[in-house]
Amino acid sequence: MIGVKVFVYLNSKHTTVRKLTSFLLILFVVVSCKDSKKEQSVVSEDTSTTIYYLIRHAEKDRSDPTNKNPKLTTEGMQRAQNWAKYFDTIKIDQVFSTNYIRTMETASFTASEKNVMIELYDPKDLYNNDFKALTKGHNVLIVGHSDTTPKFANAILGENTYPDIDDAENGHLFIVTVTGDTKNVQLLTID
Repeated sequence: MIGVKVFVYLNSKHTTVRKLTSFLLILFVVVSCKDSKKEQSVVSEDTSTTIYYLIRHAEKDRSDPTNKNPKLTTEGMQRAQNWAKYFDTIKIDQVFSTNYIRTMETASFTASEKNVMIELYDPKDLYNNDFKALTKGHNVLIVGHSDTTPKFANAILGENTYPDIDDAENGHLFIVTVTGDTKNVQLLTID
């Protein structure tokens, strides 16, 4: 009788070990699949591409040196229209501008052509986490100034590469492409 009890005890202990082993194996597979999905979603999120097109406002009216918020000149309005033509075949999802007449006028033609609203950004708080999240995966036009445009490009790149734009230059275009942790920049001059 003792032999039978021991056999039954060992047999039931063996069954418990098998059940426990099976349970642990299933748990391992489920956890591995969940982790694998998380890694895949992180990888797919990191491979989205954001393209920033950064330009300075077009030529402003300098006839009143005391006016801190002038409009564009006739030449500036023509340049703003030319920017819209330049971006005609380029997908633009968002347009950002500082809260100045000259930058909003420069942005207005492209925004109108692309049927998007001009969104304002603070030139003192460039490329913060909210802006990154808001623009991730989009093609974004950003209109700024001779100092804020290169600073914005530098902020995106995470390095201080580009100096202020010469005050007489209104045709610079910074194209900054961000894919995951990879950042590339192209600097063009458009007449």
